[in-house]
Amino acid sequence: MTDRNYREDFPLLRNNDTAYIDNAATAQKPQVVIDAEREFYEKSNANPLRGFYPLSLEATEKYESARKVVRDFIHADSEKEIIFTRNTTESLNLVAYSYALNNLKAGDEIAVTIMEHHSNMLPWQMAARVTGATLRYLDCEKDGTLTDETINSGINEHTKLLAVGHVSNVLGCVNPVRKMADRAHSFGAVVVVDGAQSTPHMAIDVHELGADFFAFSGHKLMGPMGIGVLYGRQELLDAMPPFMSGGEMIDSVSRDGAVYAELPHKFEAGTVNAAGAAGLAAAIGYIKEVGFDYIEKRELELTTRAMEGLAKLPHVHVIGSDKPENHTGIVAFTIDNVHPHDVSEIMAADGIDVRAGHHCAQPLLVHLGVYNTTRASFMFYNTDEEVDAFVESVANVRRRMGYAE
Repeated sequence: MTDRNYREDFPLLRNNDTAYIDNAATAQKPQVVIDAEREFYEKSNANPLRGFYPLSLEATEKYESARKVVRDFIHADSEKEIIFTRNTTESLNLVAYSYALNNLKAGDEIAVTIMEHHSNMLPWQMAARVTGATLRYLDCEKDGTLTDETINSGINEHTKLLAVGHVSNVLGCVNPVRKMADRAHSFGAVVVVDGAQSTPHMAIDVHELGADFFAFSGHKLMGPMGIGVLYGRQELLDAMPPFMSGGEMIDSVSRDGAVYAELPHKFEAGTVNAAGAAGLAAAIGYIKEVGFDYIEKRELELTTRAMEGLAKLPHVHVIGSDKPENHTGIVAFTIDNVHPHDVSEIMAADGIDVRAGHHCAQPLLVHLGVYNTTRASFMFYNTDEEVDAFVESVANVRRRMGYAE
């Protein structure tokens, strides 16, 4: 373990007394990310890809160099396979509209796990409605496990698309994406992976995962809000029509139509978020500096400490596996007879920032029979003291709601 105090790299954590443990929603930003965005606007602010003067060329270079950083980070073959979007949601919708609507038909099946974030469920509901395809849900066990029986029955000869989250944003479990992808590919299906919750916490290789499409958001891995990524295999992207039409995504336009630009630009209509891309590249550089070995080890320590503390409390129930290593820093829980919104408000009064509600995963919570939970989610920059304060605050919730015990 390093002796470096990484909290000093984060202005908000230096200047705020709150214990921020809502990292699955968005992560805090290190100074290098803030500096990268500011530097772009201070020194390179021009419209990328459109001008031949030095400032625009410099803006273009920063934007395209960020694409190469992302390519290397997820081990894609080419920067042409890296599409910049606003976030994971837009990336997944791009696949639904540009790929699914043009390749699915009645009789086809879309396999989706019940634990998906709404962003990796609603686009496929839409695609099924429009094309006549059938949406088939793969139900997980109480701990998040997808059994071989579930996988084998849910992914079959009718499956044309599999959508799966790499890590559940409620349970924190890591899904067997490669096993699922191999089965889907054996039937000729394409595999769409939501990497929003995995990319900040573990090394990603899209080829090892078997992903045909892979989506993630910059803000969850300490980058800026408003910048996201879609990876897609080049042969699939080449055959797909643009998601949006307008400026910069064309080669030429006539009265009768247009010739679209080559990859990746045909999917990046309008003025791009070049400053956000620069910030994302800085965030990736920072993650590489910290190292996933340290990140995974430290986050497991924090998760273990939290779960061991909660296990000692009566009336508190952790959702999902009882093993900290199966949570990827995410600990969702309920407290008997106390609504999660009340839990969150009481903890906020103690200076503890947690999330309460259905976490944009209502079908999963209905499946589990809990409907709402309180969720703590840890990042490597959290401290043992914050975990202890979190557990102490949870321990006092029922008393502060008027219960004797």
